[in-house]
Amino acid sequence: MKLKQNIGKYIKMEISGKKFISGLLVDIGSDIWVVFNGTDYLYIPTVHIQHWQFLKKDEISEISFNDEATPIYNHSEETSLRKTLTSAKGIFTEIYVTSKQALHGYIISIMNNYFVFYSPIYKTMFISLNHLKWLIPYTNNQRPYGLSNSSLPVNPSNITFARSFEVQIEKLVGELIIFNVGEDENVIGKVQGIRNNFVELSGAKEEPTFINLQHIKTIHMT
Repeated sequence: MKLKQNIGKYIKMEISGKKFISGLLVDIGSDIWVVFNGTDYLYIPTVHIQHWQFLKKDEISEISFNDEATPIYNHSEETSLRKTLTSAKGIFTEIYVTSKQALHGYIISIMNNYFVFYSPIYKTMFISLNHLKWLIPYTNNQRPYGLSNSSLPVNPSNITFARSFEVQIEKLVGELIIFNVGEDENVIGKVQGIRNNFVELSGAKEEPTFINLQHIKTIHMT
């Protein structure tokens, strides 16, 4: 079965983190699927699709559609995660990375294996591309938390961004940071360095904790 033959059909899928999505399959790119759930277009990296199946007829009737939403990609060319991120740059967006909450803000810059995201709550964040589960561009000129332009700066950070996630962490040695939106107290502390793919953090009482680099999803400074 060719996957693209299913474009235009109604599906449901499970995403990493035990999240479930239902809607109309709009497109399949080189490494991303696009699903319209009746309100928003969801851009879902293929690697995080655990499983999917077709919706039953009685399930389809539960989806109501909003004609005001429009996709952000160019239909004339195959979409991809990187093209989607580039198209979404500067647009107010919801992203899902950790298992506990979505993040709201806008993409500032796209690097080799991470992107820089500005959140009104967490300020400048570094997001690993490997852990991005989905992206939803806002519609109808919505703004996060109803904030004004003055609260959402165009250039919110004077930090220079490294090309890779690993080097960006190395640039934060000596800084107080929070990994993974503070999922637990062991991911908060001062960066001491990276050794053998583990980031050494010094906690509040200076006890060392070693975080596997592959499991770091987000970074923001205190």
